[in-house]
Amino acid sequence: MGRLTGGDPSLLRRINSAVVLHALRAATVSADVQDPGDGTDPDGRAGPDRADDRGVDRAAPGCATLTDLTRVTGLSRPTVEGVVEGLTADGLVVEVPAEEGGVRRQGRPARRFRFRAEAGHLLGVEIGAHRVGALLTDLDGRPLGSTVREVSEKAPADERLDRVRTAVADLLRRAGVARYSLRAVGVGSPGIVDADGTVHLSTALPGWTGLRLGERLRRSFRCPVLVENDANTAAVAEHWKGAAVGSDDVVYVVAGLSPGAGSLIGGRLHRGFGGAAGEIGALHLLGREATPEEMLSTTGEPLNPLDEDQVARVFALARAGDTRARAAVDRFIRRLVHDVAALVQALDPEVVVVGGWASGLDGILDPLREELARYCLRPPQVAQSLLGEAAVVTGALRLALDHVEEELFAVESTVTTRRGGR
Repeated sequence: MGRLTGGDPSLLRRINSAVVLHALRAATVSADVQDPGDGTDPDGRAGPDRADDRGVDRAAPGCATLTDLTRVTGLSRPTVEGVVEGLTADGLVVEVPAEEGGVRRQGRPARRFRFRAEAGHLLGVEIGAHRVGALLTDLDGRPLGSTVREVSEKAPADERLDRVRTAVADLLRRAGVARYSLRAVGVGSPGIVDADGTVHLSTALPGWTGLRLGERLRRSFRCPVLVENDANTAAVAEHWKGAAVGSDDVVYVVAGLSPGAGSLIGGRLHRGFGGAAGEIGALHLLGREATPEEMLSTTGEPLNPLDEDQVARVFALARAGDTRARAAVDRFIRRLVHDVAALVQALDPEVVVVGGWASGLDGILDPLREELARYCLRPPQVAQSLLGEAAVVTGALRLALDHVEEELFAVESTVTTRRGGR
């Protein structure tokens, strides 16, 4: 199903299909709530035949009858029957055998149906300087497998893309999933990314600037491929399953020598007009005295922004009492705090989530909290990422899930929807 348009003669039918499918999927998802196992529902109310707040009978977890769907959607029974038949023919809905329907009653059992989360699959892909990763799920976002492969920071674009393809092929093979069943692929990558998946600018990866990343990957997957900046995908992930759950105004900071940030404003991913929102690593271009890699140096020679071991050694020396290293770390943290404070003052987020490889280093979070409290009119909460290295690939998966949800259910725009589409 594509986008709904006023001139589409099948508009009503497609809306009805989306509404019924959404109700069936909601019934399936509600069945995943942990049952206390004592004869009560998760909210403590007793009764195996009690319908939940959406009117779906919990006697058959994950299923709904035609009567359930009529009650939930407000559609007529003949309309619901026709829609369910069409969704069944499309492979998105299946009738559940009576013996799997929970409590047996006298007489002919009601027909029950469920959403087929196994009807397709989603893939989240991370492409980084030192590693590529992939996460595979069903249409409900349930993980089926994952993989991570190391790659050199000096690897050219073609080699890095080959590593992605190899990793994905191995993941699909191990999970027993056919490539043609992929409904969407989300990708998180360093750089400023255009709406069509072209990397407008990237200083982190060789040969990445100007790369038509979305186009290259679509040749391999032959399904929608949604490419996003890695900090943006991490922000989406922390909002979905991490340290920012329940917060709609969020800044995610990639702490490192090339810092970046992703943000959600009012629950929506904020990219800016050209996709360059959150590029705090470029603030030194405004006339600041040195780059971050110069500020953290103890020798006068700039550090390699991609050499994490080199940076970790400076922090280790600082902890051991080395005077030069301590001064370098203080300069680095002060710069990071100032860069983050500029974004916080502009956006007024509820929470700042700190991720990236430097987030786990000693001495990052407390100074950030203290300085933001000093500089900002309304200091935000500061939290360390709960997802760690999995943040980017998890957010990339959420991009794919949002795309499929918008296509199948067409209820409302998602957190990651781009204006004008892809």
